[in-house]
Amino acid sequence: MNKLFAICRETAWCPGCGNFGILNALSQALDGLGLEPKDVLFVSGIGQAGKTPHYIKGNVLNTLHGRTLPTATGAKIANSGLTVIAIGGDGDGYAEGGNHFIHALRRNIDITYLVHNNQVFGLTKGQASPSSDPGMMTGTTPWGVYNEPFNPLAAAISMNGSFVARSFAGDQEHLAKTIQAAVKHPGFALVDILQPCVTFNKINTYQWYRARVYDLNQDPDYDFTNRRQAWEKSWEWGERIPIGIFYRSERPTLCDQLPALKNGPLVRQPIPCPNIDQVLAQFR
Repeated sequence: MNKLFAICRETAWCPGCGNFGILNALSQALDGLGLEPKDVLFVSGIGQAGKTPHYIKGNVLNTLHGRTLPTATGAKIANSGLTVIAIGGDGDGYAEGGNHFIHALRRNIDITYLVHNNQVFGLTKGQASPSSDPGMMTGTTPWGVYNEPFNPLAAAISMNGSFVARSFAGDQEHLAKTIQAAVKHPGFALVDILQPCVTFNKINTYQWYRARVYDLNQDPDYDFTNRRQAWEKSWEWGERIPIGIFYRSERPTLCDQLPALKNGPLVRQPIPCPNIDQVLAQFR
């Protein structure tokens, strides 16, 4: 197999960071899909997860903290022929970008959203994030986290997200297969990735996850088209943590419904040249 998406430069991540497993799985997944770097756009915000596009071959657009999804949405509408992959962390995506996350689910824009979920703000020294477990002590929560953690899977399923999945950075084979399924899915595809932070999160380690994660899609009785069952499963956390595809639904995508895209991607359509006098006359 040609490694078209291979890592192309030295990274700035800590040794042992879960981001390495995600980067390797992403490269493996895209190579397995037969895509070429020129046809893929990576969009990211700010954070350690947001650095991922710097280390993989493809088109790259770095944007503002928490603004990954609206930027990726605009890029997909402008050139719907691109495979658009949005990348961010749990802080970038579920805190600053939480409002955009909800509306991307509602619109069902055809992009894949990979969220590196290490339960802390890794770039800014390990503060508590929306997904931190109660009681976790960080620089901003010296007495422990007291807020209810945000559950991105439950939120996505409640919004009838058309593809909702979770994987683990320590299982690159499972993660690569999950990313492939997400990219091939026609619609908004969330992959929440459990990612150890070896520097700031001493609780949710590789060992901690390996003792708990299991593939729910190995259960023949689990039906990922059953929304109620998926929502209930999304709350399982603690001694056992499910990974896999939680929920899938068939919905029209945003680009399918935009009249301007019926003739193909905007970048391939001729630019109309209106009569400027007729345009100005509308405002007199």
